[in-house]
Amino acid sequence: MIRFYFILLFFLISLLSFLKAPAYYLWLLAIGVTEFPLIFAGITALLTVSGIWVQKYQLAGTVLGLVTVAIFLSPIVRAYWVAKDVKADMNLSLSGIKTSNAPVIFDANTQPFSFLNLFKKTKDLSYRSLTYVKYKDTSMSLDFYPSQIISKRPCVIVVHGGSWAGGDSQQLPELNSYLAAKGYNVASINYRMAPKYQTPTPVEDIQAAIAYLRQHAEELHIDTTKLVLLGRSAGAQIALLAAYTIHEPALKGVIDFYGPADMVWGYSIPSNPLIMDSRKVMDNYIGGSYSQVPQKYVACSPLEFVSRSSVPTLLIHGNNDVLVAPEHSRRLNEKLQKNSIKHYWLKLPWATHGFDFNLNGPGGQLSTYAVLTFINTITQ
Repeated sequence: MIRFYFILLFFLISLLSFLKAPAYYLWLLAIGVTEFPLIFAGITALLTVSGIWVQKYQLAGTVLGLVTVAIFLSPIVRAYWVAKDVKADMNLSLSGIKTSNAPVIFDANTQPFSFLNLFKKTKDLSYRSLTYVKYKDTSMSLDFYPSQIISKRPCVIVVHGGSWAGGDSQQLPELNSYLAAKGYNVASINYRMAPKYQTPTPVEDIQAAIAYLRQHAEELHIDTTKLVLLGRSAGAQIALLAAYTIHEPALKGVIDFYGPADMVWGYSIPSNPLIMDSRKVMDNYIGGSYSQVPQKYVACSPLEFVSRSSVPTLLIHGNNDVLVAPEHSRRLNEKLQKNSIKHYWLKLPWATHGFDFNLNGPGGQLSTYAVLTFINTITQ
């Protein structure tokens, strides 16, 4: 009987592989369910096997257990399904960024998704903490991960998430080490945050970071003609806004991990309050509600600034995102298409917000592959 109830509990948890989490802690659990599927499938399998000879509820528990294991493993199956088209789709979407015949550059040693890589551990590389700007009331630092290829190399500037009011440069650092190992410099920046500082202050910080990296290019071995912006969540909004407004010639592209691209639409359709009070978060960052400062919502909506001269863009979003709706990426994708901007939208049907917490999970592997392919292509 106890076995059956435990299996039933895990069955309900497994549904987070398909359904959007209805509350904050279930959202956190959903990241684990979808990006560490073997752990949950393994526990369920042990529960199923452990009571297979128990008479009461034997058949019901066993059948439910087998179904639950299959559901837990479904992100792996779906990752293979997405992976089979990623290379061809990226080649079609990104080819010709430099010349009409320029190929997309794929890393020969990397596959979009591999079951064996679920067991892989990413090596952490050392970094230097550097102060890149000093203001009258504060100073900002960045974590610099040097390229493991010793020569002048492009630099990826990473902008962390945290609802514009939290987080820091050490958020999800595994990708920084991965990119440095692949031959790219990475500068993960801190920036001034709400409610004390409001938009467009973080964009100004990105400009200050670029100026610092250019000033110290020789000692840091940076090719300052090839810069890339990468942001997650709120950081993606900042990165996108900077990419489309500062008109930096050295900026070759921008990577958007589940970022809000249409702040006006986002305010009109708030997130589930059991997960996040998105309107309050936006009020603090923008300086008031939409009815109070509508022009500021337009001014910090990245898609409003997409034009035919915008940089190539990589969009990455999970369909089960409960903090930033995938509709933001759909709207940005549409605007990029209308302006004939080279871009690619990686859609992950099972993934939720923050899925890349595990770089080697189903979503983490696919997004890392897309990021590396995109950077390889735009900095060739």
